[in-house]
Amino acid sequence: MDIIKKISEELNIKLSQVDATVKLIDEGNTIPFIARYRKEVTGSLNDEVLRNLDDRLKYLRNLEERKQSVIASIEEQGKLTEELKKDIEAAETLVLVEDLYRPYKQKRRTRAIIAKEKGLEPLANIITLQMTNKSLEEEAEEYINPEKEVNTVEDAIAGAKDIIAESISDEAEYRTYIRKITFTEGKLISVAKDEEAESVYEMYYNFEEPINKIVGHRILAINRGENEKFLTVKIDAPEDKILKYLEKKIITRDNESTTSVIKDTIEDSYKRLIAPAIEREIRSDLTEKAEDGAIKVFGKNLEQLLMQPPISNQVVLGWDPAFRTGCKLAVVDATGKVLDTAVIYPTAPQFKLEEAKNTVKKLIKKYNITLISVGNGTASRESEQVIVELIKEIDDNVQYIITNEAGASVYSASKLATEEFPDFDVAQRSATSIARRVQDPLAELVKIDPKSIGVGQYQHDMNQKKLGDALEKVVEDCVNKVGVDLNTASYSLLEYISGITKTIAKNIVQYREENGKFTNRKQLLKVAKLGPKAYEQCAGFMRITDGDNPLDKTSVHPESYEAAGKLLESLGFGLDAIKENKLIGLSLMVKDYGRLSHELNIGEITLRDIVKELEKPARDPRDEMPKPILKSDVLEMKDLKEGMVLKGTVRNVIDFGAFVDIGVHQDGLVHISQMTDKYIKHPLEAVSVGDIVDVKVLSVDVPKKRIALTMKLDK
Repeated sequence: MDIIKKISEELNIKLSQVDATVKLIDEGNTIPFIARYRKEVTGSLNDEVLRNLDDRLKYLRNLEERKQSVIASIEEQGKLTEELKKDIEAAETLVLVEDLYRPYKQKRRTRAIIAKEKGLEPLANIITLQMTNKSLEEEAEEYINPEKEVNTVEDAIAGAKDIIAESISDEAEYRTYIRKITFTEGKLISVAKDEEAESVYEMYYNFEEPINKIVGHRILAINRGENEKFLTVKIDAPEDKILKYLEKKIITRDNESTTSVIKDTIEDSYKRLIAPAIEREIRSDLTEKAEDGAIKVFGKNLEQLLMQPPISNQVVLGWDPAFRTGCKLAVVDATGKVLDTAVIYPTAPQFKLEEAKNTVKKLIKKYNITLISVGNGTASRESEQVIVELIKEIDDNVQYIITNEAGASVYSASKLATEEFPDFDVAQRSATSIARRVQDPLAELVKIDPKSIGVGQYQHDMNQKKLGDALEKVVEDCVNKVGVDLNTASYSLLEYISGITKTIAKNIVQYREENGKFTNRKQLLKVAKLGPKAYEQCAGFMRITDGDNPLDKTSVHPESYEAAGKLLESLGFGLDAIKENKLIGLSLMVKDYGRLSHELNIGEITLRDIVKELEKPARDPRDEMPKPILKSDVLEMKDLKEGMVLKGTVRNVIDFGAFVDIGVHQDGLVHISQMTDKYIKHPLEAVSVGDIVDVKVLSVDVPKKRIALTMKLDK
């Protein structure tokens, strides 16, 4: 198989782009580095296309390796024909390779193997040939052998049938047809184990849907219902059509001695051997595709959450709500440094409301707090009421924001949090994290396992390694898009930078602690285990503010410093113009990019990137995202009325809609049908996590805590 050609066709990109990208990957370059600094070579492929290319490259190389090992194994057995070799080499999926290998695979002791050990293979061959003139009983008499436990004619025929059934099951052509027709014409059926049992799976208690139509979120819900013992699930295949197909393929002569036996054997082979295996394969395939879809949505949601714009230059009070143990507070300055912590008991069972308010008022005065970040967990609603009352009682300009605290408890109890705050208890760490999440969501959220951030659906039901790997890549792409401050970034943030391992990240922090601030990017080469290749991969993503070279604060790669210097010189500027922000409008000064790129000996795409970066050094892509909603008053669920139009924040996107926080502590659901007038296949076509949207209330069910919303405001 020509892997380069195959990927080019699948991803609809040029052969030259695939070839160049594969070479870069094989040379040890990371996807973020290739996406940012090798646009010239790849033809500006973005990180999403590059990730897909990398995944397909790994799969297809693994497929080729498997083909070679299968061919070698069959050849070793002396059973490899030229035709079989061609079929294996032409196979485009691992499933087909395994189908072709099945007859030659070492099996556990099956009924067919036991029958062969009893010497019944010649009898099986006689039946398969369908040419005997004798009755089958006469043929079978010759194979009676009490020593081998073949005591009767019936024993001999039964053993021969087992051999034939297995050979039918092992035929790749049959399995391919059966798998295809089961998928296109079969149904997935689920029924309740106990129809009286109450559960969230009631819609699947008597459910059937064509296999080729069922959507991913239903597959995952049915799987969970089955695992939790509420549902029995099976695949209903077009059995009559399959048996007729097999009979047509296998019964080549009308022989009264063999035809009925072969028909019985075909049915046994299908029902006992083929159908259960095909059902497992199809359900596994459905689950894998559903997982891939869910992981993609999870990844998009995570990306939007990580790329939320920071709320900078504010002293923030982090508020971790609780009842019995009290609300934990942490005051964090504009740089994220913890200034103070406290515990208050404004809620049940203590109800020390005035004491709590006084404590918070003193903290606001002492540290000039301008924003309160409240976690959205237990007692959040009650805490919000206290904060709103308090804001009304003071003259200071203080606002509050409800912050998604998913994963805060995971972080608080982690080794990393213990190292960061050895003298804090878990609640103090949690309050600190809730404060820092609004100051720099990316820097704080990278400390938490992405699976614990809670922006997906059915995350615990899917392949955890695959989910983890996919989300790690999302975090890596986000961190590299934004870049990091080399002198302040934690090692948990640094380890996501292109070319940086966990060990090197810790070594960078250690070097910083021992030698003081980095003053130029070249000093990275003095860090233990950070060699020239790692430097090439990471340098452009590391920022140094107020360093020796103003270019170190930009995303211009050191390999382009000479060209950047000459560019500025040709336009009458020195490097200091970067510091002094004198380069706004630089792009208008460059008249001929083609000629200038030739003179500077760099690619035109790279030149355009350099100009764009010098115009606005260290620009933060998060600034283009919608800003979080800051509040100073509270709305309750009972205040909602049908037709009310509100502003909300998209908290989670799932296959059938999106949950929107409208400030009442119960997210409302915008169903996919209520998002836009035009048809969309998936909610992600209309909204993303973190989006600020206008919604209208369709209905409110207070007892069930359900709010239905629409984004079609004119309806």
